[in-house]
Amino acid sequence: MDEKSDRVDGPRDAPSYFGEEVKALREALGLKQGQFAEELRYNQGQVSKVEHGSVMASEPFAMAMDRVAKTPGVYLRLRNKLAKRGIPDWFAPYVELERRAAVVKMFHPTLLPGLVQTRQYAEEVLRAGRATNFADLIRVRMERQEVLSRAENPARLWLILNESALRNPVGDAGTMRAQLHRLRELAETPRHRVQIIPRNKVNNLVVSPFGLLTFHDGPDVAHVAGFPRGFVLSETDDVAQAQDAYDLLVAKASSPEETPEMINSIAKDWDS
Repeated sequence: MDEKSDRVDGPRDAPSYFGEEVKALREALGLKQGQFAEELRYNQGQVSKVEHGSVMASEPFAMAMDRVAKTPGVYLRLRNKLAKRGIPDWFAPYVELERRAAVVKMFHPTLLPGLVQTRQYAEEVLRAGRATNFADLIRVRMERQEVLSRAENPARLWLILNESALRNPVGDAGTMRAQLHRLRELAETPRHRVQIIPRNKVNNLVVSPFGLLTFHDGPDVAHVAGFPRGFVLSETDDVAQAQDAYDLLVAKASSPEETPEMINSIAKDWDS
């Protein structure tokens, strides 16, 4: 359930591109950074980060630019267009659905999915895939994770993994230890559920990554990851079949209460 590389033309990464436009507007208005920040009603530190491409401007930030520049929607449209860089056309519908989801259910047999990856783990995965727009892909993957930690209505995560996904080496031992620490934090967060299918319980039920999204309103959808692309499924029978498979995986996996200790045990193997 992860985005793959996608060729993108243009200078550097999306935050840097938009940052150049922010600086260009400020200089065209003849304002120093502090003065510009006052006009935008943002603090100077935030404006500095956006100008330098350290972060991608938010939609409200772009709207504030349009207000100051008297260019209705111009900077907002540019920001939103750039923000989609790194998301292949086929993956974009899923990303939008994931952003609106109340509950995200995922199963992965061999890797930790992008929604829970540390930056270093994600970099190793994408580097191995020879991504052509590496910086944008990393940014998109990290931004997707905000669905789990946003201040308002964060999504609940229910993640099932084969034990082999926690033992599959990605990067060095330090990368794996940090990733397992991140996974344990999620497992210990009350609103989330993380379950592991022990390797002594052979899982021949599902061999490809898939998941389900539940919304506050509207029917559930399923997503099946594949190569070279994945698919969003909304037909009632398809979603029901995916839910049935997920229920069987839940039954095969160890309980959520056992997960933190299982992760601790596996993490010790990366200490040697």
